[in-house]
Amino acid sequence: MPGKGIWSIFLLLPLLAGCTGPLSTLQPAGPAAASTALLWWVMLAGATAIFVLVMALVGIAFWKPGIGRNVPPKRWLVWGGLAFPGIVLTALLVFALVTGERLLAHPGTPGLYSVEAHPYRWAWRFRYADGRESADVLHLPAGRPVDIRVVGTDVIHAFWVPRLGGKIDAIPGHVNTIRLMADRPGTYGGVCAEFCGVGHPAMKFEVVAHAPDDLEAALSQLPQGSP
Repeated sequence: MPGKGIWSIFLLLPLLAGCTGPLSTLQPAGPAAASTALLWWVMLAGATAIFVLVMALVGIAFWKPGIGRNVPPKRWLVWGGLAFPGIVLTALLVFALVTGERLLAHPGTPGLYSVEAHPYRWAWRFRYADGRESADVLHLPAGRPVDIRVVGTDVIHAFWVPRLGGKIDAIPGHVNTIRLMADRPGTYGGVCAEFCGVGHPAMKFEVVAHAPDDLEAALSQLPQGSP
């Protein structure tokens, strides 16, 4: 019955409480990830509003057949099929564009920290400003914006730390930049989000956000990279 479809939404909502863990986009630990999570919730609300309206109309049609017989078909089409979803989808589009603009790595941000990420089949190597390198573990300062310069190498990969921000492709011959920030010290999971071959499932890494006093100590233990 159509009514069951409406109630199934509310029954499924508690399951979202299980969307936690090291790769959860709904458990943000930074401003970029928080904006992405908010966008997801807003889009879910918009999609739910459209779905509930459609299911309500279907339910009314079954409950009282012929109730809308005196309403011209054109009015149903214009208001129900165009106006309502058009208003909701336009609002979602504007919100998504504004949110996406805030996530771009604009120059001139104070306190900026920069790291290069080099993906290979099937591992990650991170290079810091002093030439030191780390394998499959990215060290960052907590509470400061960080530009990750993702350098394309062998095939197309994608850099993604779900709890800190969105993902960006690593295209051979190109350098793409994404800006992240961890609100607090901690360890966050990262993955390659682009299928790159048989070793793709194991192409994971960790992001360790350090307190200011601990970052230099962690970096001092890393080896110098090749020139």
